[in-house]
Amino acid sequence: MSDVRDSLGRVGYDLLSRALTDCGREWFTGEVRVTGRPGGSFHLRDGLVVAVESPGAPGPEALLLRSGRIDGDQWAELVRESGGARWPEAGLVAHGYAGAAQLRVVCMLALQDAAFAIVAGRIDSCERVPGTEPVARVPVGEGPLRLLQDSVRRLAAVSSLPYPVRPDRERPLPAAELPQVRLGELQRELLDRADGRSTARDLAFRSGRGVYAVTVEVGRMLAAGLLECPDPAAPAPVRILADTHAVRHREPPPPPPPYGPPEPPGDPVILPRRTPGASGITEALTPQKAGASWKGFFRMRNGTAR
Repeated sequence: MSDVRDSLGRVGYDLLSRALTDCGREWFTGEVRVTGRPGGSFHLRDGLVVAVESPGAPGPEALLLRSGRIDGDQWAELVRESGGARWPEAGLVAHGYAGAAQLRVVCMLALQDAAFAIVAGRIDSCERVPGTEPVARVPVGEGPLRLLQDSVRRLAAVSSLPYPVRPDRERPLPAAELPQVRLGELQRELLDRADGRSTARDLAFRSGRGVYAVTVEVGRMLAAGLLECPDPAAPAPVRILADTHAVRHREPPPPPPPYGPPEPPGDPVILPRRTPGASGITEALTPQKAGASWKGFFRMRNGTAR
């Protein structure tokens, strides 16, 4: 199965395998959160896995509703009676919608399907979170390594199909010309829901079935010609004119001219020469001579005038 692990990503597989092995050895009770695509959580009690939850697989409530034992209105009423519990197990048994053994089977199917969805996706990291409780758990847990190996075997079975698919990769649609074959219930349902946009995981949620079962059936229907995958859209052609460039780069402005030697000075400007007294301002400002000067005035005042 090394080639299957290589297709998963050996680093991610080793991270999850080592984390679950350590939890089993240490009798860990709590949650192992797996980040990735789709990611999810492994819930353990005393080193055994009692529940697995993933956004990439329907939970036990979706599988139970799909079974037809209870409808949506009855489920909503049970949730209200239980005070908002997401898995009203006691109410299901008390009202006769399902027995305790049937609920254990549903929880085990959801556990295994969620583990497959996590292993078939991308695993980035694993983190322990002690003291958490799952929505629904099985009374007797599974060994973590046994559960991981079972998920890898399921992925190997999908990869060995004539038309191998991944839960989140192919987006099938009904074939243009369906062969004249007898269809099963799941095949008819997938033909009605396949639209070229939904993956096998999307179809599992819409039909309320397990991701592994839907993925296997999609691969078989693709090989039988009942479904087909549209070709990826071709990129739009880009027209390039012959006399132009594909990308026009902005041309930088020309550099400034280098500094050269200074220009020689031109001819000096000759200003007019000024001639003293030419304007006549000196004669205009010179006071006229009077008969008595200041000196004579003081002589007259002191009586010394001549």
